[in-house]
Amino acid sequence: MSDEKISESQSTFRIDVFTIFPSMIEQYVDKSILGRAQTAGYLEVIAHDIRDFSRDKHRSVDDSPFGGGAGMVLAPEPVFLAVESADIIRPLFLLSPGGRRFDQQMAHELALSRDESGRRGFSVLCGRYEGVDERIVANLTDGEISIGDYVLAGGELASLVVIEAVARLLPNVLGNSDSTAEESFTEGLLEYAQFTKPFDFRGMCVPEILRNGDHAKIAKWRKASALSKTMRQRQDMIEKRGGLTQDELQLLSEYGYSVDVDRYKDQAE
Repeated sequence: MSDEKISESQSTFRIDVFTIFPSMIEQYVDKSILGRAQTAGYLEVIAHDIRDFSRDKHRSVDDSPFGGGAGMVLAPEPVFLAVESADIIRPLFLLSPGGRRFDQQMAHELALSRDESGRRGFSVLCGRYEGVDERIVANLTDGEISIGDYVLAGGELASLVVIEAVARLLPNVLGNSDSTAEESFTEGLLEYAQFTKPFDFRGMCVPEILRNGDHAKIAKWRKASALSKTMRQRQDMIEKRGGLTQDELQLLSEYGYSVDVDRYKDQAE
């Protein structure tokens, strides 16, 4: 995570989305957290319809690929015209499987994004069909983002993933500022186990330590819980952070979590 703080600001954070299905974007971002953020003026998501810049009566934005092959390719002219007609905030990213893998680190970077004039935000282009004309990639966009190694029909769902992950990090968007600090991936770990009422559900009880009001002990238990959960489910995250420290090994042992000490002994020393 960047050491730079996401500062409080009165300026609205703006995200422009270029798509052939603007209603998909608008219907989602008008709801829940994103909708409240826009109503309050913290966030503005603008969906631009690429079809509005087609030059034929069918509003076509694609064509067959040179050299042959299956499927259709998003054509350059309507995309260039759509982007050039809007006073967008750069960088402009193409959502595509070949882009940089989107993660919490990148979400923090985008939440800090400003253009040369100081405006807060960024823009995204939703790919479609079999691909995007390479002239768009090379001469119009500033980079590519991928949400994973799989193929979707288009970039709309991917753009919504990026928008929501970034918006949650903006000042005032979440009611509790501690929420983002304690979420999964923030410290290189998954989030600790959570419980709510009732205390006893079908004989499955909430850990007693969470009811004793000792916040220091609760914090230690939660750290141990997060470590244990990450070890079970995302060993790659443990390896990425350099393994476990001696204090973390001791903490896991203190709260009864089993751990292969020999596996991490050299890293901890």
